[in-house]
Formats: sequence, C-alpha cells, structure tokens
Amino acid sequence: MGEGTSGRPFDGARPGAVLRTNAAFRRLWTARTISAFGDSLGLVALIVFLSANDVGAAFAVAGLLLVGEFFPSLLGPFAGGLSDRFDRRRVMVISELVQAMAMLLIAITLPPMPVLFLLVAVQAIAGKVLQPAARSAIPILVVDRQLESANSAVGFGTNGMEAVGPFVAAALLDVIGIRAVLLIDVATFLISAVFLAGLSPLPPAARKDGPPPRFLADAIGGLRFLIANPLIRTVGLCFVAVVLCNGIDDVALLFLTRDALHADSSSVGILYGAVGVGLLGGYVLLGRRGARIPMIVLFLLGCAISSLGNLLTGLAWSMAAAFTLQLLRGVGLSATDIGVITLLQRLVPAALAGRVFGTLYGAVGAAAAISYLAGAVLLDTAGPRVTFVVAGGVGLLCTIVGAVLCRASPVPPPSIR
Repeated sequence: MGEGTSGRPFDGARPGAVLRTNAAFRRLWTARTISAFGDSLGLVALIVFLSANDVGAAFAVAGLLLVGEFFPSLLGPFAGGLSDRFDRRRVMVISELVQAMAMLLIAITLPPMPVLFLLVAVQAIAGKVLQPAARSAIPILVVDRQLESANSAVGFGTNGMEAVGPFVAAALLDVIGIRAVLLIDVATFLISAVFLAGLSPLPPAARKDGPPPRFLADAIGGLRFLIANPLIRTVGLCFVAVVLCNGIDDVALLFLTRDALHADSSSVGILYGAVGVGLLGGYVLLGRRGARIPMIVLFLLGCAISSLGNLLTGLAWSMAAAFTLQLLRGVGLSATDIGVITLLQRLVPAALAGRVFGTLYGAVGAAAAISYLAGAVLLDTAGPRVTFVVAGGVGLLCTIVGAVLCRASPVPPPSIR
C-alpha cells in the first residue's frame, strides 16, 4: 500500500467514495461546485464585455482581473481570520449571499467601468472570505487519510468546472446575451448558499493561547506561522513566484486566440475550457493515485508542468495545439492545488488554518494581480506569443529554485487536530 504525507496507509478511498459515504462533505462539495460553475460563466461574460472595444482592451481585461484579485488579496489574512473566529458555515453562507447581490447589480445595470470594477471587488472580497473557510472545513468533515481524495473531489468540482463553464458561456453569449449569463451566475450563488445552510455548525477550533486578540494581531499570527516554518515558507514563496510569472495567461489567452491564432474572440472560451479539461483529468487521476506521491513532490511537479504548458503555448501553431498545451497546463494546476492544500491541512494547526490559508492565497492573489499589470505591458509591446514563452520559462526557473530550497528544508511534524 502507498502512503500519504502523514505516513498513514492509503486506504484506496477515491473522490467518488468520499462523496457517496459522507453526506456533509457531499453538501459542501455540491455548494462549491455550483458556485464555481457560475464563476466561470461570469468571468467569461465580463471578459467578452470589456474586450468589445479594440482600444485599451488588454488593460481593461487586466483591470478586471486586478480588482478581482489584488485588492481582495490584501485582505487575505483578515478574511482567513473570520473562519478562525466564527462558525465556518455562517461565514460561507453570508459570503455567497454578498457575491449574489454584487453580481445581480452588475447584471441589471451593466455599469460603466469604474462602478463595474467596484462591484467586482466586492464580490471578490466575499469570495476571499469563503475560500479559507471552505478549505479549513474539509479536515473537520473527513478523516485524515481521506484528505487527498476529498481535496481531489473539491478540485474536480470547482476548478474542474473550467472544463464546462467557458464552453457553456461561449454557447450562451451568442444566444441569450451577457446580462442573462450574469443572472445565471447570480442563481448559482444563491443555490450554493442553500446547500451550505444545510450543514451542521462548523465552530472555530479551540485556541491554546486563550481568547483571540485584536483582529490585526490575530492576522499577524498566521503570517508569523508561515514565516517561522522553513518548508511551509519555501512552498509559499515558490507558489507565489510561479503565479507571479504565469498569472498573465488569464489575460493573454484572449489575445493569443484573436491576434495570433486568428480565431473569433468568443472562441477564447475553448482555450479556457482546455485548462478545465486538464484540471478535470488531473483531479480524477490524482484522486486515485495522488496519495501515493509525497505532497511536496506533487506540488513541485504541478508547478513545473503548468509552467511548461504556458511556455509551449507561446509556440502553438493552431487552436488544436494551443488546446492541447493548455490542457497540459490544467493537469499541472490540479497537482499544484492538491499538493499545497493537503500539505497545509496536515501541517497547520486547526486554530490557525483559516489565517494561514487566507494569508497564503492572499499573497497568491496579489502575485496574480501584479502579473496581470506587468504582463499587460509585455502583451502590448511584444505580443501574446512572447508573453507565454517568457512567463512559462521564468516559472520553470522559479520551480527549480523552489525544489532545491525545499530539499534543504526540514519537514515539520503533522499538526494535531
């Protein structure tokens, strides 16, 4: 039998088995999957909406992704702190309702760009609050030996929706228009909130250091934990560096499709969907075999494969080639996702989990936003092909450096939950 990072025997549990046998986890999985489907629809709709003007389209799309990532990411430590202080179920339900309200206002008004960006920022902040609550809830709902399978199942449902959502968006935009697609996104947030409300309470873990201090000091505690643990610190820095290099691909895909491959703008959904297909396949494969691979190795392999996929996408000669290479990138992203989440779930104490997840993914969001800005300049001056080659090549270099540093870092003992 294989072993996970905790050294416990792998019991062969697959994502489907965890979903069949655990009703509470199934409810969480359903809520996150439905919400993610709506997110993918809404993102494609807003990108197409902003790219309608030829002048400044690259910066408009980059601006959309900037307000959806950078400013909310600055609140990551505080967003994670909410799930360490309050009932995680309540935090998740309120977050979904706030996202629904923000997207409803966008759908009804299709506002000018400044108002649109403000509403997107509100929706993204609510999403940042929800994510650490959901990630830190999984170890409460499933046993330790099933963490890889549970994370694979969530990844299959959430990130795997990128395999479905963009294709659906591309088909629906020409039929029902942008406003109707955004209203579908609103409905998914509301349905998700209903499923989450049916969970049993998920109270915060008992704290060994007594009552929680002031919010700022509490948030700093999560940052200190990340800095103080060499392996976790190295993984976090590597993760942030790779995203800093490759984040621009979300913007560059539109212009690679339109300007380099000479396809219709709405066909960008096909390449976004390719990433989802890779994610979907990766989660299925890793749900079956992932526990047999050390999580640190899985994380580094994922970073390398996703970076290589972007590098080669810059050399793609056709939509079919670009689709295949973005599919490869998706497989790498699934390995990165499962590796880093499972590693943190095992090594971070439960009372710190929300803040650590919020801080790390806040830093990742900030890195993605910086990548959008720097990449938009490169995109406008050198074009999408050069952008993909540079992003992927530097991402590979960062992964190699990260692997060397991880090898030299001591492995902390698993946390006691």
